[in-house]
Amino acid sequence: MAHVHVILNQKGGVGKSTLAVNLAAVTADVLGGPPSGSGGQPPVVAVSIDPQGSAVWWSERVGDGLPFDFVQAHDDLAGLAALSRIPSAQHVFVDTPGWLDLAEDDGADPLGKGAAADALRAVLSNATDVIVPIEPEPLGFQPTQRTVEKVVKPRGLPFRVVINNWDPRDGKSDLEQTRAFVEGQGWPLARTVVRHYKLHTRASADGLVVTQYGANKVALQAREDFFRLALEVGLAAIPRPASRKKTSRPQTPSTASTTKTPSTASTTKTPSTASTTKTPSTASTTKTPSTASTTKTPSTASTAKTPSTASTAKTPSPRKTATPTKAAKTPPPRKSANPTKAANPTKTQKTQKTQKPAQATKTQKPAQATKKKVTA
Repeated sequence: MAHVHVILNQKGGVGKSTLAVNLAAVTADVLGGPPSGSGGQPPVVAVSIDPQGSAVWWSERVGDGLPFDFVQAHDDLAGLAALSRIPSAQHVFVDTPGWLDLAEDDGADPLGKGAAADALRAVLSNATDVIVPIEPEPLGFQPTQRTVEKVVKPRGLPFRVVINNWDPRDGKSDLEQTRAFVEGQGWPLARTVVRHYKLHTRASADGLVVTQYGANKVALQAREDFFRLALEVGLAAIPRPASRKKTSRPQTPSTASTTKTPSTASTTKTPSTASTTKTPSTASTTKTPSTASTTKTPSTASTAKTPSTASTAKTPSPRKTATPTKAAKTPPPRKSANPTKAANPTKTQKTQKTQKPAQATKTQKPAQATKKKVTA
């Protein structure tokens, strides 16, 4: 379905044809597509229902360089009623007649009778929105009010008033007066003001649209007004962002992993360089093999059941596979070079317990008695 934009005002000479043609050119420039007459179907179409045919003459002057399709259809009521269903079209701009003889009777159709009224009714029946141009002069206030209040509002169509053809050399008094009038009526007013340039009035005779102006300062400023207006009223198609698919995180080791995953900064039950509690080694873990220690296997660092240099008081004692020597017949153990036996706190405690009987053995008393006999 194409968006049908109707440029409408009862007053003539407010720049309806200029807005319709140049907005179509700017939108076609944004959307791209083949130019008119190339055999393709451009996404933008300009339609004129003005019997005077001003836009027809303009499009013929442009020729094959026209960036959009143009149709004169003031007498094709069936085609006007189906503008939104034009194949491949995304935006359709309709230039309306320069004068509407609105009926004064409130009970009758304000468009009245006639071919122009029938064509306008067919266009408004499938319009998306209405653009109402107004020049900054008091003579255009009343026709604009009748157009909005009698034609646009009763049909419930969204609309926007655009101040057109303002000459900055005239000062801002007329501009501010026009803005105050529109805002006082409660109508939506476009922020963009289309300024008056000689380029616009000469464009039709020179066979140019706004996107074909020269690359100079004035031309760039004239082109800027229509690009800004097109963006403001939402004519340019803005693509929607691509939807993101929800993906689960892979269960692979990383530098900041989760529980039960080896990493350099791990959590509980995870082997790492900073081990957890209840681990007898500086690099060992519970029930998990690592590069520094293994379960039930002696190692140079530590084992699960062998005390080490960094073991705690609750470290289990070694198995009874090796027969310990009698403490009574063995002198106190010397400091051994073997790190395992030297650092065995359990053996040391047992040896200390057996030292007291060694100092008070039965062999000491006979030694003292023998000394007395010799003295006697």
